[in-house]
Amino acid sequence: MPITVQDELPAISHLRQENVFVIPKSRASTQEIRPMRLGILNLMPNKVETEVQFIRLLANTPLQVNVDLLRLDTHRSSENSEQHLDMFYRYFSDVKDTNYDALIITGAPLAHLEYDDVGYWQELKEFFDWAEHHATSTLFSCWAAHAGLFHHYGLKRELRADKLCGVFEHQCYFDHAALTRGFDDRFLVPHSRYGHIELSRVAEHSELITLAGSDEVGAYLLKNQSGSQVYITGHPEYDADSLLKEYQRDVQKGPNAPKPKNYFPEDNPDFKPSKTWQSHAFLLFSNWLNYYVYQTTPYDINLVSQDVRTNNYAE
Repeated sequence: MPITVQDELPAISHLRQENVFVIPKSRASTQEIRPMRLGILNLMPNKVETEVQFIRLLANTPLQVNVDLLRLDTHRSSENSEQHLDMFYRYFSDVKDTNYDALIITGAPLAHLEYDDVGYWQELKEFFDWAEHHATSTLFSCWAAHAGLFHHYGLKRELRADKLCGVFEHQCYFDHAALTRGFDDRFLVPHSRYGHIELSRVAEHSELITLAGSDEVGAYLLKNQSGSQVYITGHPEYDADSLLKEYQRDVQKGPNAPKPKNYFPEDNPDFKPSKTWQSHAFLLFSNWLNYYVYQTTPYDINLVSQDVRTNNYAE
């Protein structure tokens, strides 16, 4: 089934070249079904690239998902044209009375800032609280995962001296968890961050469950007991060359920039990197949409604000 987005969204042409089934809302409006309603709060500077990465993963399910692109009223992105945002994004203030089956909150390049120093932190906290009553499940990605864990549970990230950057091996900690169903015992995920949360610190919070991670990357995939919150500290949505672009950007700042680990063939930046995490990424998002959105959200989306869930996949 297709992902439905606004007509003329630039991401459509990128995804169609990959044979990803995306249809404009004008066509979707003629179909007699109850599609999932999903909002993406996009905090990343490169809006179009991030749109493509997440919509690609959402499209790999048998569900029809209508996507709204969202922005905070107090956040301005200097690297994107206001025309693109005005055409395709809705302000948070305009959707406060809207219910969603699911929400995604992306990462943001705010590695070393204290949360209170983030210009839009107060509104983002309001969004976090609003999501708990207006969406069946919210997926927090990378920086947003750390910010959400701090806001909801007081679980503050530590800042590493060196950046965790590269493609790392992970393991599952439960045999039959819904979110990790079908995962290999060991799987690869890209990371690019300074923030870090030790597994032992998550274990101190009975409301949280760490489903996957490793000693090197710490907690990678977490959820709360009900599944209304899912946290991903890595970047399974990344393209094959995403880390390459980051490395090239860092090299321009200083020639001794460290190479991403386990990424370049033979550890040589002249060799084209491969995408070794795609199957994991598709399966993770498919499991999330199936078990914690489609099978738990009420048929009447107006009931989402009443926290009506038909199943509880609490591991």
